[in-house]
Amino acid sequence: MIGSLRGRIGSKTPPQLTIEVGGVGYELEAPMSTFFHLPAVGEEVKLLTHFVVREDAQLLYGFATEDERRLFRSLLKVSGIGPKIGLALLSGISVEAFALCVQSQDVASLIRVPGIGRKTAERLLVEMRDRLAPTDGVAAGAVMVQPEASPEAEAFGALVALGYRPAEATRLLKAAGPGTHSTEELIRRALQSAARD
Repeated sequence: MIGSLRGRIGSKTPPQLTIEVGGVGYELEAPMSTFFHLPAVGEEVKLLTHFVVREDAQLLYGFATEDERRLFRSLLKVSGIGPKIGLALLSGISVEAFALCVQSQDVASLIRVPGIGRKTAERLLVEMRDRLAPTDGVAAGAVMVQPEASPEAEAFGALVALGYRPAEATRLLKAAGPGTHSTEELIRRALQSAARD
């Protein structure tokens, strides 16, 4: 079992990336929540991983935080949920926001995530209710404040909903420039960049 990788980033093409470790290039898939925090190609990074062995493939998934990996593993135990939907969910909503959705049985927030339909959202809420520990995003007895997804994640979801492929949406958001921007500003800049292309 491969639990983590530390090495240099060889390539980044969301959702795929390659990490060079001791002369070996490991291909991984990662959610956008992890991609937004990756350093540039050639820089060193450490990612937690989840290794999946199937009849036709061996797949490696990378995560920036233990909370992301724990949620991904819990999602895979839900009937009908595979790694693709798990990555889509983590790309469109934070771990904390997902925990609050489950706690409040909020179907509407989940179906806003690209790739998650009403039936899938309802199944997730039912099956994840008992699987999320109180520490997963919401402390027991804590005052519930609705956390917001990062502006980058919201803008990414909006661009995908507009019909852009995930890799294209990521490229447009990077072209929007560094700095802290609101979701609306990121979308506006990304669309301006697309118009210039």
